[in-house]
Amino acid sequence: MPAIYASVDLGGTNIKAALGDASGSIICAGSTPTNSHEGPRAILDRIAVLVNQLARQVGGAPTALGMGCPGLVDVKNGITRFFPNLTGHWRDVPVQQILSPQVGCPVYLLNDVRTATLGELTFGHGRTARTMAFFALGTGIGGGVVIDGKLRLGPLGAAGELGHQIIIPDGPRCGCGSRGCLETLASGPAISAEGIRLMHTGLAPKLYALCEGDASRVTTKTMAGAAQAGDETVREAITRAGEYVGLGIVNVTVALHPDLIVLGGGVALIGDLLFDAVRRTLRERVHMFPTDSIEIKPSQLGENAGTLGGIALAMKGGQLAD
Repeated sequence: MPAIYASVDLGGTNIKAALGDASGSIICAGSTPTNSHEGPRAILDRIAVLVNQLARQVGGAPTALGMGCPGLVDVKNGITRFFPNLTGHWRDVPVQQILSPQVGCPVYLLNDVRTATLGELTFGHGRTARTMAFFALGTGIGGGVVIDGKLRLGPLGAAGELGHQIIIPDGPRCGCGSRGCLETLASGPAISAEGIRLMHTGLAPKLYALCEGDASRVTTKTMAGAAQAGDETVREAITRAGEYVGLGIVNVTVALHPDLIVLGGGVALIGDLLFDAVRRTLRERVHMFPTDSIEIKPSQLGENAGTLGGIALAMKGGQLAD
């Protein structure tokens, strides 16, 4: 039997796991609630149960396991350092030491968005790029950077926090503690908040109709529908968010001159309205060198980027030298 690799995506609400092979094919997958309040040990036990269930389904044990984590990890030693959105923050939890004996294989850790970047690099658009930046546009904005074909991690595995570029110096307060980060301006909640404001002030009648006036139903998806239906103010809001993302890409471009920019996450599903603003901003704002050769694409892997990144991490044995 060809080698099988395990992938785990540890989220605040759910744990997703999968088994796959070196071609990037997902053989089987499953999920279980995170129940963050139970603490790290209980969650790691639950991960082991899920992975072992999948292994029994395919009749073979994984060769290695790659795990995407929602925060800062010690990549070399397999220890979590800080997960801002999980109970207890997972400070200094020896995940590799605890989990590896339970699943019967080596375990490797990486920040979740860097894991998605690795997935795109290994199995997606990044296969043909030398230098690439990945922007994950969702509830927050994360990122990852590939330089000369290698994922750049930095000394703490934290390189590539592209959502925390300062776009407006005195802008809105960010969860990271700073102000005016890209995440505060172009994440899903930031865009939706503007949609709610427009709807409640009578400036977005199409959005109001689509959501029946219910603010909880305002999402980037319903906003995209309202913009297409004729709400010009909603169109402007999405365009403005795209311009902010474009500015973040401009900063990356003048620093790295990448071949490729990949946009993933739910916000990227808005499509052309967002991408057109991003591409226009790049053209208009970079004058030091031509940008015609820089491609800006939606993720080829979509919601499977993190899963396949975990497979790639396991395949590489955690060897992601900068």
